[in-house]
Amino acid sequence: MKKRSLKINNKFPKKEKMRMSELKEGQKGTIVELNADEGMKERFLSLGMREGTEVKCLFSAFHGDPIAFEICGCTIALRKKDIKGISVFLLEEEKKEQYRILLAGNPNVGKSTLFNYMTGLHQHTGNWTGKTVEMARGICKQGEVFYEIYDLPGTYSLCSRSEEEKVAEQYLREETYDAVIVVCDAGSLKRNLILALEIMEITKNVVLCINLLDEAKKKGIVVDLKKLEQEMGVPVRGCTARTGEGVKELFMACKQAKKEKQEELLQQGEQEIAICTIDKKGEGEKKEEENFDIIRRAEEVANCVVTNTKAEYQKKERFLDSLLTKKSTGIPIMLFLLFGVFWLTIKGANGPSAMLALGFEKLGMELERIFLEIHMPVWVQGLLLNGVYKVTSFVISVMLPPMAIFFPLFTILEDYGYLPRIAFNLDHLFSKCHACGKQALTMCMGFGCSAVGVTGCRIIDSPRERLIAVLTNCFVPCNGKFPTLVAMISVGMLFLGVKESFLSALLLMGAILLGVFMTFLMSFLLSVTILKGEPSAFTLELPPYRRPQFLKVIVRSFLDRTLFVLGRAMMTAMPAGVILWVASQIKWDGVAITIRFAQFLEPMGNAMGLDGVILSAFLFGFPANEIIVPIMLMLYSTSGTLVEFGQISGLQQMLLGAGWTIETIVCMCVFMLFHWPCSTTLLTIKKETNSVKWTLIAFLLPTAVGIIMCCFLHFLFAWKA
Repeated sequence: MKKRSLKINNKFPKKEKMRMSELKEGQKGTIVELNADEGMKERFLSLGMREGTEVKCLFSAFHGDPIAFEICGCTIALRKKDIKGISVFLLEEEKKEQYRILLAGNPNVGKSTLFNYMTGLHQHTGNWTGKTVEMARGICKQGEVFYEIYDLPGTYSLCSRSEEEKVAEQYLREETYDAVIVVCDAGSLKRNLILALEIMEITKNVVLCINLLDEAKKKGIVVDLKKLEQEMGVPVRGCTARTGEGVKELFMACKQAKKEKQEELLQQGEQEIAICTIDKKGEGEKKEEENFDIIRRAEEVANCVVTNTKAEYQKKERFLDSLLTKKSTGIPIMLFLLFGVFWLTIKGANGPSAMLALGFEKLGMELERIFLEIHMPVWVQGLLLNGVYKVTSFVISVMLPPMAIFFPLFTILEDYGYLPRIAFNLDHLFSKCHACGKQALTMCMGFGCSAVGVTGCRIIDSPRERLIAVLTNCFVPCNGKFPTLVAMISVGMLFLGVKESFLSALLLMGAILLGVFMTFLMSFLLSVTILKGEPSAFTLELPPYRRPQFLKVIVRSFLDRTLFVLGRAMMTAMPAGVILWVASQIKWDGVAITIRFAQFLEPMGNAMGLDGVILSAFLFGFPANEIIVPIMLMLYSTSGTLVEFGQISGLQQMLLGAGWTIETIVCMCVFMLFHWPCSTTLLTIKKETNSVKWTLIAFLLPTAVGIIMCCFLHFLFAWKA
C-alpha cells in the first residue's frame, strides 16, 4: 500500500521536528506528521493518534524496543519500526418488560466486572487487555423487568482487526438491541470517548457508563458527569462496578433510552457505510476526515469535563514500571515471582495432599466393609471401588492442593496488572522469533488451561502470528500437567534422598522455563518454514496497577478455576477408571489386554527412557492429562486396581517397585511437558483454525519434541553409565 502523509491546518510552534521514536523518557511531543500504510494508520487513529495529538515517552523495554507512550491518557506500547514515519514537535516539560442490552467499551475498562455484578455470573476478569475474547450472556431481573445482557469483547474502534473485535463489531452493527451501555474508564476518558462517538453514529440508544470512579478519585481525576451528558447528548451515569455503586441508575437509564429513542440506526448505518471503509475511490479521504472529527470531538469533550487535581498521581506507577521493565530488574523480578509461586505451591501442597490421600484411604476401607455387609457382588465392588472411587480420590488428593494454592497466587498477579508487563518484556524475544509479544499473554492463559489459551489467541491481529501462538500454546504446562510435575519432582527428590522444597521449586521453575524456551524455539522454526513472515505491528495497552481484592480473588479462583478444573478431571477420571478396570479383567492367553498393549509399547518406551506402561497411560489419558498418573498406577497393578498411598513416600515405593530410576523420573517430566494436547484442546484448535491440517500439526509438533528429547536424555544416561 502507498504511504500517505495526512496534514491538518494546526498551527504548531516553530520548533525542530523529530521522530516520535527519538523522544527520551519523560519528553512530550505533538504529532505533526503521520506517515504509515493504511492498515497502521487506521490502528493509530483508533488509539487516538492524529496530527495534533500530544504524546509522552514513558519508558522502554530493556532492549530499547518497544517503547511505552502516554497517548490520550493511556499507556500504549509501540515498536520503533512501526512509528518510524511519525514526526513530532518536542514540547517543553510542564509542571415484565424485557430489555436486550449490550456492554461495549475499550479493553480493560471493567466491562466484565460490571457484567458479573449485573447478572450475578462469574465471568473471569483480569487486569489486562484482551482478557475477554468471547461474548458472554446473562439474565438479570430488576423488579418486574428482565434484562438480557451481552458482554462484548473489548475493542478500540469499529474498524475490527482481531477476531474478538470482529465479534463486538458484528453485534453492534447487525444485532437488534434496546440499548448499548458504553463503559468508559474515568481515568482514560479521552480515548474511551472515541469508541462511544463511533457507536453513537450507528445508534442513538446509548448510555454512557463512567466506570472506575473510585480509582479516578485516588488519582485526583474528577469527571463532571452532568456536563458530559450535555456535551454528548446521551444519558451519562457514574459507576463503580466492583461495589455495584451506580448499577441501578444504569438500568433506569437504559429503560429511559428505549422510550425516548424511536430510531436505532442512523441513515448512514442503514446504507451500510462503515467508519473504517476505504474501498471506494475517494471514500478513504472522506472517512479519514470523519475519524479526525471524532477524535477532535472526543478530545474537546474530555478536556471540557475532566479535571486533574493531582498532576503527579502517576509517579508510583512509573516507579513500578521502571522496576518491572528495566534490563537489570525486569527479568530477575519475573523469575523471582515465578519461583515464589512455585515454592509456595510445593511447600503448601505436600501436607494437604497426604492428609486427603489418607482420608480417602480410610473412607475406602469403610466403603469396602459396607459393601461386604450388604453382600454386594464382587464384580460390582471392584467396579465401584477400584474402577471409580480409587481413581477419582487419587485425582482429588493429588490435584486439589496445588491448584488451590497456584491459581489464587497467579490470579493476584493477573489482577494487579503484571501480565501485560511480562508481554512487554518478552516482545523483543517474540519479535526475534517473528512472532507477537501478545503471545506471552496467551502463553500465561495456557498455564490455566491450554484450550483457554488457544481461544485467547484471538487477541493477536495477524492470522500468521495467531496460528503460531495456537500451535505452540501447549508447550507450557496446563493445570492437568502441573500437579503431576509437582508430584514427580517431589518423588525425584526422595530418590536422591533430598526433602528440600526450595530445590523442588527451582526444578519446577526450570521445567516451566524449558517450556517457555521451546515456545520461542518452535515459534521461530514455524516462522521460517511453513509460516514464513515478518512480525506484525505491536500495540499493547499497559493497564494501571490495581490492588486485587484478595478475599474475592481467593474465593473466585477456588470456585471458578480450581473446582471447575477438578470437576472436569473427575468427570473424565470416573469413566476412564471403569473402562480400564473392565479392560484389566479381560484376558488374552491369561494376560490382561491392557498389559498386552503395554508390552507392545515396551520397546518404544525403553528407547525413550520410559516403559510400555507409561506410554499406555499417556495414550489412555488422551481425554485429560489429569488421569495419566492414576491410569499408570492401575496398569502397574496386575489386578487393575489403583494401590493407595498416604503420602509422596508411598508413591516413591510404588514406583521403585515398578523399576523406576532417576532417568525415568526425568524422562517422565519431559514427556509430561511435551506430548500431544488433550482432546479438549485439540477440539478447540480445530474450531479456531477450522483446519484438520493445522490440528494434526498441533498434535504432532509437541509429540515429536517430547520423543526426541526423551530419546536424547536416554542416550545421555546410557552413555554416562
